Amino acid sequence: MGVLLYYPTVNPPTGILHQALLYWDGIASVVPRDPRVYEAVAGRELRFLEEHELYRPLAFAEDSLDVLGHQYIGGGSSWFAGRASAVLTEEIERIAARPDPPRPTSPPEAVIYTTKLSSWLERMLMYLRLAEPARQEGFGALSVSREVQTLIIGVLARELAVNPDLALFPCTDSEDAYRSSLRPASPMRSLAWEIELGRLLPVPAPDTPTAEVLAFRERYDDERLRLMRALHRLLGDLRRDYEHPADVFAQLRRELSAALEDYRAAGRSSRMAWVHRSITVSVALAAAAGGALLLPDIGWLLGTVGGYALNIATREIRPLLRARDDHDFSYLHRVRSGLS
Repeated sequence: MGVLLYYPTVNPPTGILHQALLYWDGIASVVPRDPRVYEAVAGRELRFLEEHELYRPLAFAEDSLDVLGHQYIGGGSSWFAGRASAVLTEEIERIAARPDPPRPTSPPEAVIYTTKLSSWLERMLMYLRLAEPARQEGFGALSVSREVQTLIIGVLARELAVNPDLALFPCTDSEDAYRSSLRPASPMRSLAWEIELGRLLPVPAPDTPTAEVLAFRERYDDERLRLMRALHRLLGDLRRDYEHPADVFAQLRRELSAALEDYRAAGRSSRMAWVHRSITVSVALAAAAGGALLLPDIGWLLGTVGGYALNIATREIRPLLRARDDHDFSYLHRVRSGLS
């Protein structure tokens, strides 16, 4: 079913870990290349899941940062390269040009490890005084504002999710990081559906031990896979057949409803308490989608599943540097939740 790629920090919150264990093949996050730093910053639960091949620490190799290649022209701050680099350059320079730009603090408000950055980006942040060495952190860390951290890691996560060998789905619990990675900061734009799915994907209550979640995953593997396959098929068909979303939903409603009911029955048979968390997915539409689909601030009812209404709306997003044919989904997990 693919792997959730959590950002902007190394350690995902427990709720997102449980989401990944129940509805995907696992979870990944971006870690520093230096294994000493990884051992220092990765939590015990992540290392436990790594031993069970359910967590993937993704370190940026030198060639994986080619998406942030650069060319320095000289004369001011003329840094540019591919689309991802251009987006970061424009946004970083806009932040630095504000009357009161967010300067790094000590102790740091947020940290970026230099092995998560290309060398030009590190130099640019230092030159614009948006970063400084975080000496108390060690291991080549930069002190930055949370705004700068979420911008950079959000853009990186979305671009690096285009992996030919692994289906990675960017996800975060930071609204700022989510909007930074998707907002159209450059003239290059595309359209996306935005759908709230939280009621379809319940998770165990926050105090549930991960071992119990793993036991449920194993016992009800067929039910959870059936639900996610139906949901991914819906999202994929909405992406491709964007002109007829109601028809797509009508064709898949019975399959999705049956899968959801089977999964809910499995949840009721367990002794775990379940909650619903707000989850928004952005589904990038095919490149041919035209402006006629864009209805700012207007959403409409796609349909109902299991007594829950699915709402869909259009918005403009930044296109990926490299297109992905099989999927282009990004998830935002919000904190608020309610008992199932």
